[in-house]
Amino acid sequence: MTMNRRTLLKASLMLPLSLMLPGGSLWAKEATGDADTLALSIHTEQGPHRLTVEVAKSLAQRQQGLMGRETLGEKRGMLFVFGREQAPGKGFWMYRTLIPLDIAFIDDDGRIVAIESMQPCESSSPSDCPSYAPGAAYHAALEVNAGYFAERGIKVGDCVSVPDEAGFCQPGDGET
Repeated sequence: MTMNRRTLLKASLMLPLSLMLPGGSLWAKEATGDADTLALSIHTEQGPHRLTVEVAKSLAQRQQGLMGRETLGEKRGMLFVFGREQAPGKGFWMYRTLIPLDIAFIDDDGRIVAIESMQPCESSSPSDCPSYAPGAAYHAALEVNAGYFAERGIKVGDCVSVPDEAGFCQPGDGET
């Protein structure tokens, strides 16, 4: 059996990639204390867009999210990581969130399956705040400043990767 260079490269990337998938250490591990940060790339037809994100892995971190923040840096965001697939109807809300945000829902292959724009909810009652559900199963969600995705041409089907970890999808997977 002969392996070409592309096959060998893909095989060498599978081990670190498997650590990012459900059941792998990064997906399944619950964080303690402050959120970790990591570099993230979103690969589009126009090229990669890099940003630094806080990683919300624990239930407490995911529940807090970006609530109470008055600003979010231009190339900053928060990545919500779940240990298992989330149902298409399970969404995010903007209760006590002060800034408008965009959210991209990411499947276990690292592809964006839905993008929503979310406005702050001014109600003092959480039940009055709308929920933003993707309508597709997802394993992670990325929140950034409102307009970030549209301004950069980021759309459903684009690839999200973690360059330092070789995680999520690899640039070029399924792209021509």
